[in-house]
Amino acid sequence: MKRISTPYTFSLKAFPFLFFGFLGVFAGLAWMGGAWRQEPAFLVLPGVMAFAGLWFMKVSLGDLVDEVYDCGDHLLVRNRGEEELIPLSEIINVNFAMNQPPARITLTLARPGKLGSTLSFALPPRIYLDPLPRSAIAEDLIARAHSARSAGRP
Repeated sequence: MKRISTPYTFSLKAFPFLFFGFLGVFAGLAWMGGAWRQEPAFLVLPGVMAFAGLWFMKVSLGDLVDEVYDCGDHLLVRNRGEEELIPLSEIINVNFAMNQPPARITLTLARPGKLGSTLSFALPPRIYLDPLPRSAIAEDLIARAHSARSAGRP
């Protein structure tokens, strides 16, 4: 059993609390110190940053599962205390995306499971120097899922 998702999922999930905590402290200090009376931007900017941060976090972090393990002929997926075994033959599409941080793989399943019909997980950190980056994990999953689906056909 080999972990193929990032080991830093906790920090990705904790980041929103730190971000909004910092904005709250900043806005609170501006409010208590009276700086907002001279410059209203001290309250407007944290509000704008909060909305932008909320949108960014929902788009980039909101759908990530906590852990994904490669167990040979199936994947073990854990998210918020729930576990699901996904046979490779159930994976109909593997999408590797680097257009939003963190780099991620999204799996589309033939039948929805407990965690839904699509599962996304962040890849372990890596420096991509190639102008057309590729993921060995994604390419391996594509090949193995195709083999598993082909083996199941008569």
